[in-house]
Amino acid sequence: MGSLVATATSRRWPRHWHAVVAARQVLTVDARNHGSSPHSPVMTYEAMSLDVQHLLSRLGITKCILVGHSMGGKTAMTLALQRPDLVERLISVDIGPGSTAPVSEFSAYISAMKEVKVPAGLSRSAARQLADDQLQPVVKLPQLRQFLLTNLVEVEGCYVWRVNLEAISRHLADIMNFPVFQKPYPGPALFLGGSDSPYISSRDYPEIQRLFPKAEIQYIKGAGHIVHQDKFEEFITAVLNFLP
Repeated sequence: MGSLVATATSRRWPRHWHAVVAARQVLTVDARNHGSSPHSPVMTYEAMSLDVQHLLSRLGITKCILVGHSMGGKTAMTLALQRPDLVERLISVDIGPGSTAPVSEFSAYISAMKEVKVPAGLSRSAARQLADDQLQPVVKLPQLRQFLLTNLVEVEGCYVWRVNLEAISRHLADIMNFPVFQKPYPGPALFLGGSDSPYISSRDYPEIQRLFPKAEIQYIKGAGHIVHQDKFEEFITAVLNFLP
């Protein structure tokens, strides 16, 4: 029995994740400034990697299988490259070890989120619909808006963003890029992309192969960036097939 650690925001992983991998200890981790984790002014992959390392140490876990989606994938890669002794296997979901997208694109999304105004007293569904309408002119893809709206929460009757938009905005260049590493991770790695997503492309292959020489690269047909939401069964099958 091993430990499987999913990084990024625990609420975004499939609800049936634990049931599917019931033979293992599974931890779903909220990254700093996300979900229920504390807010911090620092938002770098080195800092987020240390967060996971501290968690593993506190729990007495000496080796784990890391699964990370998007920013969580880059955090998992960073940890594997910094501390390969802690990582039995690595699964990076729809992200490679390179630049993700133009900073200006995500900066526009954050600005749009900051501008959202939702009056108190609305039902959750009405609040989300109103926020969705306000995001639509900037965030064109419905799936991406739904992804962002998972962060809209009610606190004492008012709707606020759970994520720390200020810290994310300040560190957007860090988040969109990836730290420089020279020594590769020697263990097995799976880069699992969506066929309809641009985030793992042929341009990434040389760097993936340099840093993760034992990497497999697979694509799930018909999935976008949120692979585990778009094609749940196919995602779980690919993960289970990769596990020892």
